[in-house]
Amino acid sequence: MHSAKKRLRIEILLHLLFWAGVFYTLTSLNNSHIHVWAKTRHVVSDQYSDTSISSYVYLILIFLAVLFYGNVFWVFRKAIRYKNILVRLAICAGWFLLVFGANYFTVGPLFDNANQAIEPPPMPPAQFKKLGVIKDDSEVRLHRRLDGPDPKRVGVINFMISDWMHLQPILLFAFLVILGISFAYFFLKQWAKSELVQLSTENKFLRSQVNPHFLFNTLNNLFSMAQSKGNDELADGISKLSGMMRYMLYESNEERVPLRQEIEYLQNCIVLNKLRYADEEVKVIFDYPDKIEGIFVAPMVFIPFIENAFKHGVSIGTSSQIKTSISLTDKQLMFYCENANYSFIKKMEMGISGIGLGNVKRRLELVYPAKHSLVINDEDGKFMVKLQIDLS
Repeated sequence: MHSAKKRLRIEILLHLLFWAGVFYTLTSLNNSHIHVWAKTRHVVSDQYSDTSISSYVYLILIFLAVLFYGNVFWVFRKAIRYKNILVRLAICAGWFLLVFGANYFTVGPLFDNANQAIEPPPMPPAQFKKLGVIKDDSEVRLHRRLDGPDPKRVGVINFMISDWMHLQPILLFAFLVILGISFAYFFLKQWAKSELVQLSTENKFLRSQVNPHFLFNTLNNLFSMAQSKGNDELADGISKLSGMMRYMLYESNEERVPLRQEIEYLQNCIVLNKLRYADEEVKVIFDYPDKIEGIFVAPMVFIPFIENAFKHGVSIGTSSQIKTSISLTDKQLMFYCENANYSFIKKMEMGISGIGLGNVKRRLELVYPAKHSLVINDEDGKFMVKLQIDLS
């Protein structure tokens, strides 16, 4: 916690230093050069001075900060959700134009008003052209420094070479630089965050390996004890449970697994669930094709429906039946499960093996997008599931 606070303080300090540097750069690059002409009876003198627009740089700095932090905390996060690169570019460009335009129409009038003449100049620009001092009306903007008549400085005129329009190329460049820096900052932060998540996940995974090994060793000891005491049924159950856990922890992490392994897992699950009931209380019919070599499916897709059938479709003291099957036809896999629906069952849609029907549907959408069809019927005392998957 202490190190996290320290990193946060350092990051805030770096941000402050960065914006201080941006402010200094703007005030250095955007000074308005002034020609001061003093006309006397016989002499026209020329001198140069600089006047700062720092009072308006504060506003420009605010718009640059809005562009930067808007990109980092909102625009880029929204844009990366879209797969179409044109949509991403349109979102980023729209935000850039919005901020740049707001800066132009907000700061521009204030800047222009500051450069306007307080009084009409004593000599029009045309006369200065005759003297050869200036060549073009657009080269200068006339305004007077004097707030009132001053006998000692009558005739002093200030010409602003840089007006708001002349500053736009520099400001556009500044906004583009901030856009590029925000882009680099955002993706560097995302990369660093993903690296930390990956390291944390790997660390948790390595630590979790201790518990499975201990559990497997314990199950092996129980299996040996059950065999030594002649309890073959218990030993067989422990063996199947160990195999299921190994499949869940290791093999099911693959994107696709052989269909035969998935069927073996379903068979073991059925055997273990039947141990809770008497033979006459539940009858399970599980049909599947013999030739299934070379067929791969996403792991752990069918098991929620089997567990749900045992959880809600079997009642102690009552004869129940569960029918389930897997069939293959031209790269089309059909899974079917049917079980009784007793009156004490609440809405079965509310939970499938504790993870919810919504989660099952979501996982199917992720692993088989636009390649599956799930139909669930709950009527006439029967709960039926039909899942069709396109394996092509």
